[in-house]
Amino acid sequence: MKASEFSVRDPYILLHGDTYYLYGTRSETAWSDYADGFDVYRSTDLENWEGPIEIFRRPEGFWADRYYWAPECIEYQGAFYLLTTFGSAQKKKGIYVLKADRPEGPFAPWGDRLTPEDWTCIDGTICFEGDKVYLVYSHSFEDSPTGDMCCQQLSEDLTHAVSDPVRLFEACEAPWATPVPFAKEEFGMEGDVYFTDGPCLFRKDGKLYMTWSSWSARSYAVGLACSESGSVAGPWVQRDKPFFPENGGHGMVFADKQGKLQFVLHYPNDKYQEHLLFTGLDL
Repeated sequence: MKASEFSVRDPYILLHGDTYYLYGTRSETAWSDYADGFDVYRSTDLENWEGPIEIFRRPEGFWADRYYWAPECIEYQGAFYLLTTFGSAQKKKGIYVLKADRPEGPFAPWGDRLTPEDWTCIDGTICFEGDKVYLVYSHSFEDSPTGDMCCQQLSEDLTHAVSDPVRLFEACEAPWATPVPFAKEEFGMEGDVYFTDGPCLFRKDGKLYMTWSSWSARSYAVGLACSESGSVAGPWVQRDKPFFPENGGHGMVFADKQGKLQFVLHYPNDKYQEHLLFTGLDL
């Protein structure tokens, strides 16, 4: 089937062997009070896809029953690790890891909660820097109305964090980002409320970049930042204008079979209508 024939949010693509594996948030449960799994789709050409193939189903008694968001799969030390967001009515959203022997799973819980227990955190992604592994994620607006993007160093086996959180930047620092216009109506929050989500880090021409999403003057959008030091620690300099300006977001950068960098995001940002959209990179 074509990408326009199925709906998925927060796409993440892994190229393994001759196959592209697409992970994402199930559109039908993204905003519901119950979710129970993750899927993968497969393709050899980025046009024709097969799936969904369920790679994780909520085990009996598993604590997380909602906010199954933004799965990102990496191949690391001979295994496959899925960075996920999980939450429940009793426990704040946080970042967790699932592990499998194959990109198609089945995946099983691995290690501890990576982000602080008393923080609301979403959309974790991995950044390797020398022999160190960093988790970059959004410290969500429920706790931080200025919209924090944070990082922590992880253990080599990805089972736990080995450092305290460090704030990389706030959404309000980006010239293009604006407060969410429906914060009071939808979240009951007064004043200016910004958010960050969907970070993706990649290197090109010796520089470290990050795409990330927030609200623009027009709607959900994607911005681009560059680390002046070339390190995840920054400082991060924001582009003045959004990279993708309207009604699409939570994208990621990947290298295709020809080694060309591509950007994929979900578009439009309308419930149950989200599809893959591939664009080039203008750096």
